[in-house]
Amino acid sequence: MGVNFNSKFTSKAQHRLFEEAAEFGIRFGFTVPIHDGHGPIAALTFAVDQSRPQFERFIESHGRVLQLMAMYFHAHTRRKLANVHEIEGACLSPREFECLEWAARGKSAWEIGCILGISRNTVAFYLEGAKKKLGVRTIVQAVARLAAVKRKGQN
Repeated sequence: MGVNFNSKFTSKAQHRLFEEAAEFGIRFGFTVPIHDGHGPIAALTFAVDQSRPQFERFIESHGRVLQLMAMYFHAHTRRKLANVHEIEGACLSPREFECLEWAARGKSAWEIGCILGISRNTVAFYLEGAKKKLGVRTIVQAVARLAAVKRKGQN
């Protein structure tokens, strides 16, 4: 949990990282590394400004839950920040997907334009692109494809 900055196992880069963290009040914590098929890609740290017995006990008794939370949080964030949204093999741009989601909520192109701060014609352009990529002719059909994917939990 705590790190000995003078440890012979701490590299100069690690030592610098710990010093910078301490400058921001992060002096004691629990870090969950997050891996994908290619190795470590992220980390989530639960930290405090000093060693506290209740924090240590919480980490010891709930460490596995915090690891699970970190993995779910990372997966959720990665999905939300992805540049491409896939619906049954069709890759929609973030704007196409966003317009389609608003259409699924019953909004017209004009209303979507007002919400997103773009013109009705631009919304129509994005919805046309989504329809073409999904291989459908109407917005209702595109919305139905989106709803089917959401029911399956794919997006």
